[in-house]
Amino acid sequence: MNFQDIINKYPIDVLGENVVKRFWKKFPVLIKFIDAKMDLSIQLHPDDELAKKRHNSLGKKEMWYVMDAPKKANLIIGFNKTIQKEEHLKSLEENTLLDLLNYESVKEGDAFFINTGKIHAIGAGVLLAEIQQTSYITYRVFDFNRKDKNNKLRELHSDMALDALDFNKKDDFRISYSKRKNESNKMVACPYFNTNYIYLDKDCQIDLSKRDSFTIYICVFGSATVETEFGNVLLKKGETTLIAAQNKFVSFKTSEIKLLEVSL
Repeated sequence: MNFQDIINKYPIDVLGENVVKRFWKKFPVLIKFIDAKMDLSIQLHPDDELAKKRHNSLGKKEMWYVMDAPKKANLIIGFNKTIQKEEHLKSLEENTLLDLLNYESVKEGDAFFINTGKIHAIGAGVLLAEIQQTSYITYRVFDFNRKDKNNKLRELHSDMALDALDFNKKDDFRISYSKRKNESNKMVACPYFNTNYIYLDKDCQIDLSKRDSFTIYICVFGSATVETEFGNVLLKKGETTLIAAQNKFVSFKTSEIKLLEVSL
C-alpha cells in the first residue's frame, strides 16, 4: 500500500484524531532534502488567505535546517532594508534585485523559519532539510537570467508576487535553539508543524502516549535503530521515518544521532 492508501484506510490511527479534524485525510506537512548544486531561484510563498483566494490552496510556511554547507555558503532571506513596492519593481526592471537582498552565512546546524511573504533562496553548496505546509504554491521572482535547453528564460511570477511580498526588513527568521544532549529541544511551534531538535549519544525511549498526532523523525546526522511496539527500522542521515499516532512510544538504539522531530 502507498502512504495515501494507508491514511485513507486508517486516518485516525495514522494521523491522530485532531489532525484528521483539521486536515481530513490530506497529510499536512511536506519533508524535503534539498541539495543545491547551484544558486536556486529567488522566490516566496503566499499566506493562507491569498493562496485560498487565488489557488484554493493553503499558503506555505516552512523551516530549514542546514545539514551541510561549504565555507562562504549562504542563504537569501528577506530584504537588507525596508523597501517600497516601487523600489522592488525598479530593481526587477534594472536587474538589480540582488542588491536589495539579505545574505545569511550558514554552517551545519543553523536553522531558519521562512514565513509567508518572505523572499528567499538557497545558495550553491547548501544541503538542508525543509519542513513545510503541504502546499505547492511558489512565486518565482528571479532566476539569475538562466535559460533552459530551448534558450528560453524560466517562467517568473513577479506580478503575482507583489500582493504576497513582505517588503519590511525583519530579523525574525534565524532560529535560536538549545542543543542539550539526550532531551527534546524546542525549535519551532506554529499552527502547521512543531519541530524539536534531539541529539542522542545513548539509547533513549520517548513516550508518545499523550500525543494526538503522527511524529516524523528526520535524521540529519548519524544513525539509529528505531523501534515501536509494532517493529523496528534502521534510520540513517538523509532518511525519515513516520511514527503513527497510535504508537505509544518510540525507542532509539544508537551511539550518536541528531534528529528533527516533527508533529502537529
